[in-house]
Amino acid sequence: MDKIIDIIDSIAYEKGLKTEDVEQALKESFINTAKKMVDETLTFDATIDRVNKKLQLFQKIEIVNEDDERLSGTVLDKYERPINPENFITLEEAKEIDSDLEIGDFMHYDLEFENMGRNAATILHNNLEYKIQRLLEENLLNKYKNKVGKTISGVVTRVDRSDNTYIEIGEVKGLLSRKSRIKGESFKTGDTVKAVVKAVNIDKAQGLIIEISRTSPKFLESLLTSEVPELKDEKITIEGSARIPGTRAKIALSTIDPQIDPIGSVVGVKGVRINAVSKQLNGENIDCVEYSPIIEKFIARALSPAIISKVTIKKAAENGEKGIAVVEIPSDQKSKAIGRAGLNIRLASMLTKHDIELIELEGAAPITETGSDNGQEETKTTDTASLEALFK
Repeated sequence: MDKIIDIIDSIAYEKGLKTEDVEQALKESFINTAKKMVDETLTFDATIDRVNKKLQLFQKIEIVNEDDERLSGTVLDKYERPINPENFITLEEAKEIDSDLEIGDFMHYDLEFENMGRNAATILHNNLEYKIQRLLEENLLNKYKNKVGKTISGVVTRVDRSDNTYIEIGEVKGLLSRKSRIKGESFKTGDTVKAVVKAVNIDKAQGLIIEISRTSPKFLESLLTSEVPELKDEKITIEGSARIPGTRAKIALSTIDPQIDPIGSVVGVKGVRINAVSKQLNGENIDCVEYSPIIEKFIARALSPAIISKVTIKKAAENGEKGIAVVEIPSDQKSKAIGRAGLNIRLASMLTKHDIELIELEGAAPITETGSDNGQEETKTTDTASLEALFK
C-alpha cells in the first residue's frame, strides 16, 4: 500500500484521466472487494492519505439510539433486503469506547487488505480494471458528444455483410450504416471517409461507437462551413437545409451585414465554393435560398426557380408540426415549382417546414404533382415526413 499514490498518478497519466476520478475508482474497488470477501451487508468505506501515501479501508458503524428499529434486524433497505444490525451501535455502547461520540457519528474499524487472501487481490484487480474502462468510455463519450453535428474523417477498417462501413476515428470506431451512405457510394478497406457525427452510443459488445452519416443535412452544412470563410466567421448564418442525398439540396442563408451577399459568398466566384462541396457529395446539386423571417416570402423563394404569384398560410407550423401553405402560381411555372420527380417542391417543403399546395391561377384544383394512369390530373400533398426521417 505504500506506493498507492504513485499507482494512482501513473494510471491517471497513462490513461489521460483525472487523478480524483482514479482515486474514487480505486476506493470503490476496495469497498466492493471488502463486501465480497467479508460481508455484503456491512458498510465499508475507504480514504486516501496523500501526505502519508496510504489507503485506509475500514468498516463504518453508525451510532444510534437504543430504540432504533435498525438494531432489530427486521428493517428492509430500498431493495427490500434486511439491514444488518451490525452496521449500528447504541450510544451507550459507543461511549464506553469514546465518550465524545454522539448520535449520528460513525465509528471506524480498520481492515487489513493483505489479510483477505489471494482471491481479494484478483477481485480488486478486476473491479479496478472495470471501473477504469468505464471512466475511459465516459471520457470518450463526452468528448465525441461535443462533436455531434461536426465533420470528422477516418480510415475504413472493414465492411460487413450488411454493407455497414466501420471507420477508425482516433481511438474509437465509427459506424457508417448503409442508410447513412449516399446512394451509389461504396467503400473498401483503406479508403478515407469524411462524414458528420450523428450520434454517440455505447455498445456492450463493441464499446463506444460513433454513428456517422453522409446523408444528414448537417453534413452539407458542415462541409459548407469548412469551405466558406464567411460561414466559419459567422458573418453568414445557415438558417436551415434539406437534402435528397446525392441528388439535390436546398440551403437557406441569411446575414446581418448589408455589405455581404450571402448567396454569392457561398456559391463563390464561378461557383468554385459550392462546386467543391458538391463534388464531395457525389455531384449533389445545391440550391442556395435567401432566408426571410416572413414565411410567405421564404416559401416563395424556396420554390425557386418557379415564379410565385401569391402565398397564403392556411396553418402555421408550431410545436414541431408542419404548417400548410397555399401557393398560387401561373400554369407555365407549375412544372418548375414541382421539379423533376417532385424534388423541388419536396425540398421546399422540408426547408420551410410547410406542406405546400399549388393552385394554378387559371382555376385548377390544388395540386402539387400531376400524373395518373388514365392521363387525368391527380391531386397530391407534399407529405415529406417519411423522407425527412431517413436523413436526419
